Amino acid sequence: MRSKIVAGNWKMNKTLTEANALASEIMGMVSDEVTGDVKVIFCTPFPYLLTIRNLLGNNARVEIGAQNCSEHEAGAYTGEVSAAMLASMNIPYVIIGHSERRQYFNEGGALLATKVDVALKHGLTPIYCCGEPLEVRESNGHESLVKKQVEESLFHLDEQTIKKVVIAYEPVWAIGTGKTASAQQAQEMHAVIRKHLAGKYGQAVSDSISILYGGSVNAANAKELFACADVDGGLVGGASLKSREFVEIIKSI
Repeated sequence: MRSKIVAGNWKMNKTLTEANALASEIMGMVSDEVTGDVKVIFCTPFPYLLTIRNLLGNNARVEIGAQNCSEHEAGAYTGEVSAAMLASMNIPYVIIGHSERRQYFNEGGALLATKVDVALKHGLTPIYCCGEPLEVRESNGHESLVKKQVEESLFHLDEQTIKKVVIAYEPVWAIGTGKTASAQQAQEMHAVIRKHLAGKYGQAVSDSISILYGGSVNAANAKELFACADVDGGLVGGASLKSREFVEIIKSI
């Protein structure tokens, strides 16, 4: 059975004091209010990873992830953070290929395939992001683009390894814009991704992979989105910075 996951991508937000407060508030609410088998992940800025991980302790419900990692194992790459460094701190998850990394840092499919490989080599679970910008959606090229993104960065993996990856579909036109794909649009694209995976790896493997929706998820739309057959949770941006709203999203799954 696929894991249900709600991951909060904090992006470049919060001071350390604010981050500690946010994590503590959410942990308390999750403990008091959340039932059911849902995994919660805090994807925090690099400087806070160890502090927040230690704050979580042995919490079985809430885990931590990084927002990126280098494609390089080690070396003279000032400012970069390696997968080995993350693994040494027991950080289990890492976001790979977020649209902001693709857009602002020109990360393409071949590079992201290398990042996926290095993350997996060190025992990290990649949360691999894919999705189309508005002009591609409007020209009806979204399905072919997203399938290409999945192919070029994941299809080199074998059947056993691909099952270690979480995929996040994030329509770029809905990130931070207040626009959200309708539940029907989200389900259609998640079904396209799952069918594409099944064509490569078989239905059983495809059915074991969690596919999250990311793109202005909030407390008002989460329940409808998460009710879709192929939507296994969310990669949440701005709403993950508000403890009450984020917990309401978690409770919607």
